[in-house]
Amino acid sequence: MALTPLDIHNKEFGRSFRGYDEDEVNEFLDQVIKDYEALIRENKDLQNQLLAIQERLDHFSNIEETLSKTIIVAQEAADEVKSNSKKEAQLIIKEAEKNADRIINESLAKSRKIAVEIEELKKQASIYRTRFRTLLEAQLELLSKEDWSSLERMEIEQA
Repeated sequence: MALTPLDIHNKEFGRSFRGYDEDEVNEFLDQVIKDYEALIRENKDLQNQLLAIQERLDHFSNIEETLSKTIIVAQEAADEVKSNSKKEAQLIIKEAEKNADRIINESLAKSRKIAVEIEELKKQASIYRTRFRTLLEAQLELLSKEDWSSLERMEIEQA
């Protein structure tokens, strides 16, 4: 069991004929009691400080652990966002390529259709020109025949 200031204060020494001066011993014991009490208080204060510091250390350790976990989670989330962004970008590119191919194919189909229509119009224009020429030639031939002159004379005579 640890020695307390009260134990020192209550300590009784046996008396002998040639012993120490009782007043000096009492004064010294009083001084030892005061110093011992001060040391006990200081020790308790230091223990309390140590407990407070240990609590703060535990608190900061928890914060550090939480921050480490948070950083890891944030890094994983950032990696996932990055991965998702790449996938989405690839999908957008593929979709754009499909749309571009579709637009090109539609344009080529329209171009072919227009080319076919142009050829058809050229054929029709050629046929029309040939028919028109044939008609004009027939009309010219009719005008050059003698029968036309006789019709003209008849008209004049009837008038």
